[in-house]
Amino acid sequence: MIREFKKLSGDLVDSNVIFDYCKDQVELPNGRVEEYIACRHKGASAVIPVLDDGRILMVRQYRYAIGRVTLEIPAGGRDSREEPFETAARRELEEEAGYTTDGELEHLITIATAIAYCDEIIEVYVARGLKKTSQHLDPDEFIEVEPYTIEELVDMIYDGRIQDSKTIASLMAYRNSIS
Repeated sequence: MIREFKKLSGDLVDSNVIFDYCKDQVELPNGRVEEYIACRHKGASAVIPVLDDGRILMVRQYRYAIGRVTLEIPAGGRDSREEPFETAARRELEEEAGYTTDGELEHLITIATAIAYCDEIIEVYVARGLKKTSQHLDPDEFIEVEPYTIEELVDMIYDGRIQDSKTIASLMAYRNSIS
């Protein structure tokens, strides 16, 4: 039986708006002490915006870390660890896609993005009953919004045009929920 590791101490090495970078001293189940590095994240929300005709709004944007333009579902970090995930999802829906919904967001799936070194959790919601507003992009965001059918998106996953893990997991879970 695998037992949990015990954190003995932790040091904050660096911090920025996205995550805290920590070095922790950890006792392993066999008593050995090791240093572990972890990124601590506030968490994020993502949303699958479904138009009345069933198409899904996707956002196309440049991602600096991988050096290319990607096609993703709208998503973004919470403003604080206390902010409700649903609040962040509604904000990102309007900021990135330029839509709101008066209806409830349906929780779809929880994703742990990089479990080997980061504690980021993304809560994914489905939004229906969309109302067009306008995008409220951050100064460093340049986003185009494009509608696709779920079949088109699944094809793009399988041929490699969509590679973002949160988008793949979310779209496949959504597809499973409607079939």
